Amino acid sequence: MDHRAPLVFDTRELGRRPGALKRITRSVAAPEGLGIEVIGVPQGAPLELDLRLESVMEGVLVTGTARAPLAGECVRCLEPLAQEAEAEFQELFSYPDAGDWTRTAEPGDDAEDEERLFLEDDLFDLEPVLRDAVVLSLPLQPVCREDCPGLCPECGVRLADDPEHHHDTAVDIRWAALRDFDPADHKKTPRTRGDDPQEK
Repeated sequence: MDHRAPLVFDTRELGRRPGALKRITRSVAAPEGLGIEVIGVPQGAPLELDLRLESVMEGVLVTGTARAPLAGECVRCLEPLAQEAEAEFQELFSYPDAGDWTRTAEPGDDAEDEERLFLEDDLFDLEPVLRDAVVLSLPLQPVCREDCPGLCPECGVRLADDPEHHHDTAVDIRWAALRDFDPADHKKTPRTRGDDPQEK
């Protein structure tokens, strides 16, 4: 683990004294891929972190808040939008030698053990925790405004720019020939005996 990486933090000042605290404020450039398809934190955007590191018996408990600008597009009208993200998180980074005795004291399933995060040489990498927290805080259907009317389904014009926009009632192409149909011109001619092919 590279201690010079912007999202790697050192816990040596805490020692292993349960209850020891350390607060960290750091501004870093956002890593790549911090978002979903329609909205996310632009790579390199300022990511503001407020962290609280607390030494506990099993390791270091990290509690924090991340704030960053968001860029995306409205899912209704496709206009660019800018918002602010704020994500809270809490994660325990266990001491490397804490796994055995905690597992003996409280047996857990293998899946839970595999998901545990560990300190490496008193360092921890916050990026995976931060990525999960930010992505889960993002709106799945971001809109430029709550009452955005979206786009016209026929011509694609942005309805917010033209509130009076409308089209004549569309006619299903399968029934277009019936628009000019005049029942008076298509009176049914009565059949006479012998016209029905089934009677022959």
